[in-house]
Amino acid sequence: MARTPVNATLHVALRTSFVLSVALVRAREALGPNGPFSTTLPGYEHRESQLAMADAVERALDAEGVLLVEAGTGTGKTLAYLVPAILSGKRVVISTGTKTLQDQIMERDLPFLSRHLGVPVNAACMKGLGNYLCLRRYNEFKKSPEANLALHARALPVLQKWSELTASGDRAELDALAEDAPIWSHVWSGSETRIGARCTYFEDCFVTNMRRNAEAAQILVVNHHLFFADLATRNPGGGGILPQYDAVVFDEAHQIEDIATEFFGVRVSTTRIETFVRDAQRALSAAKVDDGADLLFQNVLNTSAGFFSALPRGAGADQARAMLNPEVFTDTVKQRMFSLDAALEALAAHCKARTGASEAVAQVARRATQIRDDVATIAEGDATTHVNWTEQRGRSVSIGASPVDISALMRDEVLNRTRAVVFTSATLSTSSSFNFVKRRLGIEFEVDELMVPSPFEYQAQAALYLPQGMPDPRDANYFDAATREVVSLVELTGGGAFVLCTSLRAMNELAKRATPLLKQTIFVQGTAPKGVILDSFRRDGHAVLFATASFWEGVDVPGDALRLVIIDKLPFDVPSDPLVVARCKRIEDAGEQPFMTYLVPSAAISLKQGFGRLIRSQNDRGIVAILDRRITTKGYGKVFLRSLPDAARCSSREEVTAFWKSHQSVRPSGARIGSTPS
Repeated sequence: MARTPVNATLHVALRTSFVLSVALVRAREALGPNGPFSTTLPGYEHRESQLAMADAVERALDAEGVLLVEAGTGTGKTLAYLVPAILSGKRVVISTGTKTLQDQIMERDLPFLSRHLGVPVNAACMKGLGNYLCLRRYNEFKKSPEANLALHARALPVLQKWSELTASGDRAELDALAEDAPIWSHVWSGSETRIGARCTYFEDCFVTNMRRNAEAAQILVVNHHLFFADLATRNPGGGGILPQYDAVVFDEAHQIEDIATEFFGVRVSTTRIETFVRDAQRALSAAKVDDGADLLFQNVLNTSAGFFSALPRGAGADQARAMLNPEVFTDTVKQRMFSLDAALEALAAHCKARTGASEAVAQVARRATQIRDDVATIAEGDATTHVNWTEQRGRSVSIGASPVDISALMRDEVLNRTRAVVFTSATLSTSSSFNFVKRRLGIEFEVDELMVPSPFEYQAQAALYLPQGMPDPRDANYFDAATREVVSLVELTGGGAFVLCTSLRAMNELAKRATPLLKQTIFVQGTAPKGVILDSFRRDGHAVLFATASFWEGVDVPGDALRLVIIDKLPFDVPSDPLVVARCKRIEDAGEQPFMTYLVPSAAISLKQGFGRLIRSQNDRGIVAILDRRITTKGYGKVFLRSLPDAARCSSREEVTAFWKSHQSVRPSGARIGSTPS
C-alpha cells in the first residue's frame, strides 16, 4: 500500500533571498541557462547531463515510477534530484550511503537552494539513533561507578557541558570529543535502549525532537542505515522511525544490498550482551531494585563467555566470518547456549517482578527476552533463506543470520510500497548494463534507465597504469613486485597517494615494506580516526595513505593533494565468506555461473568506486595504477576495463612517466560547475 501523501502547505519553513517573478514548475527551468543559478551566480555553467538527469527524476516523481540513474562523477547529481524533489511538493526521502553526504546535503546543498531557487524549502535531517545523546542513559551513566574511571576523566566534563547547550543532541556537533571516545557507547540512543513515550525524558528527548521536525518537513535526509532500520522495525499497523512519505531517492545506491542484508538479518555479540548487562545494572540501581541482581549479571556474562568461546573463529589476519553450520551445535555448544538462555531468562524474570519500579527496568526485561529470541533464531536457522555465521573483530565475537537474497524484500517492502523510487550512484552499471543491480534489488519489471557520463575528460586528466610483468597476486613474489611499483609511482608523483588494498593483511604488508623506502608522510588506516587521517592527508599535500575498504568510496579529496591512486588487487568478495558462499550456491542451483553473474560484476562496481577517488574536479590530474595482472590476462578482465572511465592507458613505466611529466603543472582545485560551490 502506498504511503499517505503529505499536505504541501506544511512546507514553508525556509524563505529564499531570491524570488522568481514566475514560480518555477520544472527542474530544467531552475538548472538551465535562464534559471536563477545562471542569472545570480557568476561563472555558473549549466550541464546538459545534469538537466537530463533532472528531467528523468522529475518524470519518475510525477508518474510514480522507478528510475535507475548512473551519473558520472562531476555531473552534479545531487542538485539533479534535489531540485525535482523540492518542486514536486511531495514528501521525499533522500537516503544517502554515508553521513558525510547526508551532512553535505543539509549543510551546503539545501541552504544553497534555499537562497537561490526561489521556492520555500523545508527539510529535516534524520540520522541513526546511535548518533544522538540519550538523556536517560547519560544520567544513569553519570551516577554509575564507571563515570569515575580515569578513562572518562577528560571526556565527561566535555560531554556534560555540551549536553546543556545542544539543541539537537547530534554527536556530529561534539568536535571537542574524540571520534573514538569510549564514553559515547555509554550514552547513545538505540532501538534496543529507547523506551519511548513512557520514558521520563521523552518530552526533552533529542530523538523525539528529531521525529517531530521530520513530521513537519517535505524533504527528509536520512542514510541507508536509518532507512532500512525503519523498514526492519515497521509493521502493518505502522511504527518505525520515519514518518509516512511519497517517494525515496537512494543516492550511493550501490551500497543498498549490503546494508539491507545487515538490517534484515539478526546478530548477537559479546559486546551487545556486555552493553545490555551494563545498562541493566544502571537501570536497576537507579530504581533501587538491584538487590540480589549482581549474581544474575555475572551469570549472564559468564555463560555468554562460555558459549561464544566454544564457537569457531574466522581464519586469517582479517578475521573473516566463518560458517555456522548445524553440526557446530554439538551437545557441548548446545548446553552452553541453554545455560546462556537460562541466565537471560532469570534476569528477565527478576526485572519483570520489579517493573513497577521504573520503565527502564521493564525495558531490561524486554531486552533480555529479545536477545534470547535472536540466539534461538540463529541456532535454529532457516537454510532455505538465511545463512548463519560467526565472526570475531577485536575482542567482540558475534553470531548472526543473514538473508541470502534481499531481492524479494526490496520488491515487497520498497518497490511495491513506495509511489516513486530513484536509485542513483556514480557506479551502478557493469559493462554499460544495469542488469546486475536490477537483479540484486528485485527489479523484475520495466523501469526507466539513464546513464549520464561524467563531464571530465579522462583521456586528458587521468592515466590508467596496468604494469606488465606483475606476478599473480597469489604468487610468493607479489609483494616484492607491488612494493617496487608503489615506491616508484610515489617517487614519480612526489606523493599525494592513496594505496587502496583489498585486505588488512595486504595493507599492513605493503605499508611495512614501503614505509622505510619513502620520504613522504605515511598514514595507515586504523592508526587514527578516519576524519583525522583525511584532514591531515589534505593538509600535508604530499602524504601517502595505506587503506582498505572504508577509503574506497565516500572519500573526497579534490585538488593536488590526491594525484595517485594505487589499487593492489581486483576487489573480489572473500570467496570463503558464508554469505558469498550461500549466494554463489543459490546461483549455481538456478543453473547459472556465479563467478560471471555475481562475483565479477560486484567487484567491477567496487573497482570503479576505487578509481573514482582520483578525479573529483575538472582541474584534477593523476594516475590510477592497478597492480593485478588478471585485469589484462584473464577473459573476465574485459568486464572490469569496460566498466572503468576511458582514461589514457599505460602499460610501462616509460609510458606512465611520460603522461605524468606532460601534466606537471600545478592544478587549482576550482569550483565544480553545475553543483553547489564549496
